[in-house]
Amino acid sequence: MAGDRAPEPGLLDAVRQGDEDAFRRLVEPYRAAIHAHCYRMLGSLFDADDALQETLLRAWRALPRFQGPQLLRPWLYRIATNVCLDALARRRKRGLPIEHGRPAGPNEEPGEPLAGPVWVEPYPDQALGLEDGYASPEARYEQREAVELAFIAALQHLPASQRAVLLLRDVLGFSAKETAGALATTVASVNSALQRARRRVEERMPARSQQATLRSLGDARVRAIVAGYLDAWERGDVDALAAMLAEDATFQMPPYPTWWRGREVIAAAAAEPRHRYLPTQANGQAANAAYRWDAQQGSYVAEALEVLTLDGTVVKEMTAFMMPQVFPRFGLPDQLPGADPAARAHPNLTR
Repeated sequence: MAGDRAPEPGLLDAVRQGDEDAFRRLVEPYRAAIHAHCYRMLGSLFDADDALQETLLRAWRALPRFQGPQLLRPWLYRIATNVCLDALARRRKRGLPIEHGRPAGPNEEPGEPLAGPVWVEPYPDQALGLEDGYASPEARYEQREAVELAFIAALQHLPASQRAVLLLRDVLGFSAKETAGALATTVASVNSALQRARRRVEERMPARSQQATLRSLGDARVRAIVAGYLDAWERGDVDALAAMLAEDATFQMPPYPTWWRGREVIAAAAAEPRHRYLPTQANGQAANAAYRWDAQQGSYVAEALEVLTLDGTVVKEMTAFMMPQVFPRFGLPDQLPGADPAARAHPNLTR
């Protein structure tokens, strides 16, 4: 397992003597994966930032008690998991609009956004350096599969302890004994919690992961699908967009609680184009950054980070996170140049 070896004694000695640079070198190989673990636990990019910093702070303080032969990786994950459990005890569950109520009609407005930590947030897995493949031979989920929106949303329905067990066992590949030690419980309790967690997650997961879908299509085909999808939006081509959507496609815009279903309802929003788009990737999935025309600034300004879920060659789900504050984390500009599209806002579906 990558990183499952005792740290160099000389490096540990330097850390124990207060060498902060040595500490950074000691933990750097684990930063990206631990950040992803915190995101899976918390469902929030910014909460994961805080949890990672708290994890490193606790590790720095606890290193004098760290035993040299001990493996560093499970020790750090034990700290990170307990940091997240502490955070979850103080915070409400996150989710996605599609999990709440019926879809809106074609003439319904988005309504008012819900403030506060209510929604799952998008994750810049590539920008943060999350690796491909499995974290260990014992893991059941690939690392990028385990940041897909469907998986993150499913995790939010688990009690915090079950969430921790599932992630430690099935994503990170720790043994039942290691997991029990990390959570200060018994192997029997871990095995019982894992069975319940697997059952609840599998009930909410699609039959095929996005990683499998993307691999079956190939990079060139995925790029072509995304390019055609964005071109249809930019040109306001309702028919072209409808042809690229699944019949029962869904569209949601956190933090707005309203969501829509059906290719005709969604495609109608393209009738009056007023956006420009940049392709990107989020949560291990195809994505794009949407920029809306701002007449006062005379440019297109960041509006939404949209994550796409593909079903074969059509778009099945669109989750447009109306959170421009995440753009810097994806390496995206906050504005794009361009001319006034002279388009009016669609009366039925804001995009």
